[in-house]
Amino acid sequence: MSILYLPAAFATDNAVPVTAPPRSVEGATVQPVGGTDFRLDSHWLCRPGRNDICAQPLTVTPALDGSTHTLRSDAAAPIDCFYVYPTISYDASANSDLDAGPEERRAAQHQLVPFGSECRLFAPMYRQATLAALRSRFTGTPMEPNVQMAYGDVRDAWADYLAHDNQGRGVVLIGHSQGARTLANLIAREIEGRPVQGQIVVALLLGSNIAVPKGRDVGGDFKSMPLCSTASQIGCVVAYTAFRADSPPPSDTLFGRVGAGRYGSADPAAFSVACTNPAALDGGSGKLGALIPLRENLLGQPTTGSDWSSGVRASNASFFARLDLQAECIEADGVSYLSVDLPANVPGDVIFNGQLQRNWGLHLVDVNLAQVSLVKLLREKSSAYARSRPVGAKRAN
Repeated sequence: MSILYLPAAFATDNAVPVTAPPRSVEGATVQPVGGTDFRLDSHWLCRPGRNDICAQPLTVTPALDGSTHTLRSDAAAPIDCFYVYPTISYDASANSDLDAGPEERRAAQHQLVPFGSECRLFAPMYRQATLAALRSRFTGTPMEPNVQMAYGDVRDAWADYLAHDNQGRGVVLIGHSQGARTLANLIAREIEGRPVQGQIVVALLLGSNIAVPKGRDVGGDFKSMPLCSTASQIGCVVAYTAFRADSPPPSDTLFGRVGAGRYGSADPAAFSVACTNPAALDGGSGKLGALIPLRENLLGQPTTGSDWSSGVRASNASFFARLDLQAECIEADGVSYLSVDLPANVPGDVIFNGQLQRNWGLHLVDVNLAQVSLVKLLREKSSAYARSRPVGAKRAN
């Protein structure tokens, strides 16, 4: 199968430079910084109370045994999820438009919908750096996306959500690739050190190089939000980049290593890319519960080239197959990553022009590899968050 996907954030190792000053969202009126009015329903990919892609149930076949269960969103879930999708737009321009196409809807199905049993789902559209802009870097005629505009959209959506929808609820931040990097910037600029930080249940920042000082769980990208070390810990971060256990990151890896210049003159060797194993937050090995898409990959390309799911395809119309995968965080040769024992015949690799791109690892399925475990983790953290809230707690902006 030929995958034409180059899915990392446009500046995987560098924070997006945003010069607009921080702003308050107190009150009902929010002036857009990025120029996008998120009072318009069409500027949201998913919102509670609509019959959108996130409201559609998806069927799971556990362990490829022919039995099924259905994933359904719970409109009465006690917390919210705010999701920023990865680099996915097929628009021909350097920045995408704000129209939800099949690729954005597919990303929400593959990555967000399974969380709907634990949280209300919010997913803004944003004018992201497109796949065309990423590919252009390999053609000698690069297009330069407006990264401030992309960040500004997410920032405005967050402000609008806080002003009109949050009402003091706990929030889970979920992002992959460009979405994870954008949320990391949002945390650093708009959340840390503000009252709203107390409403963050957990941040799931997957498939991006989130940096921490070696041997520590806080610092680097974030001043005060630590990596998660227990299931009951709230206000923490889960971050990892995934590779097959039998195919570790090569010397030219795009993930798992902090790039030079990330912190000005600081030595990149003093930092590690965060790796929190959802199956063993306190370290070591554990079994991840995975939901692997059966019909097509994140790009919408059929995954029929492998025999791993032929029995499931023949017997039912499941969207996901449930697998249990051994995983462990590894740090070696200056690279930190989540090593996953994914069977060789299960798709997940990036293929470009017929060639396996080992330096991308399992980027296509970063989220899927731990989805069952992450949903369970949200359930535990939601309960811990509820226990931590004083009676009559007010909303914080």
